[in-house]
Amino acid sequence: MIQYINKPFKWFFKLEAASGLVLLFAAAIALYLSNSDYSDFFYKILNTHVLIGFQNYGLDLSVLHWINDVLMAIFFFVVTLEIKREFLQGELSQPKQALLPIIGAIGGMVVPALIYVFINFNEVGTLNGWAIPSATDIAFSIGVLSLLGSRVPISLKIFLMALAIIDDLGAIVIIAFFYSSELSYIYLLLIFLSLLTLIIINKLGIKIFSPYLFVGLFLWFFTYESGIHSTISGVLLALTIPHKKSKESFSLLLKLEHFFSPYVAFGIMPLFALANAGVSLENLSIKSLFDPVPFGILCGLFFGKQIGVLLFAFLSIKFKLAEMPSKTTWIELYGVALLTGIGFTMSLFVGNLAFANDLQHIDGVRIGVLSGSLLSTLAGYFVLLIFTKKKY
Repeated sequence: MIQYINKPFKWFFKLEAASGLVLLFAAAIALYLSNSDYSDFFYKILNTHVLIGFQNYGLDLSVLHWINDVLMAIFFFVVTLEIKREFLQGELSQPKQALLPIIGAIGGMVVPALIYVFINFNEVGTLNGWAIPSATDIAFSIGVLSLLGSRVPISLKIFLMALAIIDDLGAIVIIAFFYSSELSYIYLLLIFLSLLTLIIINKLGIKIFSPYLFVGLFLWFFTYESGIHSTISGVLLALTIPHKKSKESFSLLLKLEHFFSPYVAFGIMPLFALANAGVSLENLSIKSLFDPVPFGILCGLFFGKQIGVLLFAFLSIKFKLAEMPSKTTWIELYGVALLTGIGFTMSLFVGNLAFANDLQHIDGVRIGVLSGSLLSTLAGYFVLLIFTKKKY
């Protein structure tokens, strides 16, 4: 039974670790294309509109929006499946197990946001980016941790994975409440009716995906038209997917998670990185890093994440609300806290939403996210490399 419970985690960890390298490669290509003779062609492709359907009864979006609004809805669908499984059956199903990464994740969201607000306090036009440094990239952070192999105890890997998942949940909530445009109440009603239909399908015990997918497509369109970001439709759909805990029972949730995760990890996330990580380095200087947006993000990710996660984790352990991960030292926990500053995918995504109507700050977002994530990667990796031994 224990092996059965741990199996999804081991599979998830291997998948995310490998996809981190693919993400890095995609980001490198995006930076190259943005600073090469192909840059105009590259951005022309991203802004090319693609129509699916008929002129009056189809969806006409740019390639960039197909990636950010449609494919990322699938990303959020899979992330929510993972979150749901962890809370029902995995590492977050027991209060004592869940409390440390939950409290650590809260600190890792609050402190970076406060640092960003402090740096941008007198810049009214940039305050909307407060949530950008609050997210942790699961694939990159776990990918870096995997490079250390047996130096890192399994309990610490579980802590990082759980914290990153909770971070994603926090990002989902932030997007839903703070980065939605003017709401259409008609479409909100249609969203509610679609969600009610999905719940009924669930309660009827239907264990095939096609009915959920059929209603889910309408749910995506209604969400897209409602003013709420369309990716939230993936979250709502995933919450209605049934899951059975026992080994003998069929679980549609596990089946879908295993089916979609490789496509998300090795297809959607690299495509997102390719489309969103590119930034022109032509006029980049040390001085530009100290502009309010990139500097706020850099400090939020590098300083805010490590301070928030470690401080809140320390207080929760000190007051006996949670327990230290087994076979773990404080310096190892600090190394993992540094790795939570790898924002990348989620930070870029939130940044695109925060400045959707203010494109002059998008390059600043990318510079801040890339530099803050790079610093966190190097610092976290070398702290763990130096202060751990091959003993696990």
